[in-house]
Amino acid sequence: MPTPSPAAPSIRWNLVISDQTNIVVRSFLAQRGFKKGDLSSFVEEAVRWRVFDQTLAQARAGFAGLDAQDANSLIEEVLAQVRSEGLSAGMYDSFKPAAPTEPKTRRGLATATPPAQKRQR
Repeated sequence: MPTPSPAAPSIRWNLVISDQTNIVVRSFLAQRGFKKGDLSSFVEEAVRWRVFDQTLAQARAGFAGLDAQDANSLIEEVLAQVRSEGLSAGMYDSFKPAAPTEPKTRRGLATATPPAQKRQR
């Protein structure tokens, strides 16, 4: 499962949950040594797994009418296409925002450092 980079922008969500769910989740996290701020990362991971699970269920339903040989042929065909397009080399991540095509600006000033001026680490 892809994980966001530490520099990834964050979006604030306001969620409404039952008191019972709140108590169960916070107790679960506290028992495992999580701190108050770890709730966000727990929710994000849970959402990612739920999206993955739903996507997998949808894919399985789509393959339900195929016999094993046809399903394997289709999978091999798609894998070959992905590999030929370079998508398997980490160029695509459905959870990662697309790279900006232009530098971000703030009050009309470019905030991105030109490539020639970036420091080597």
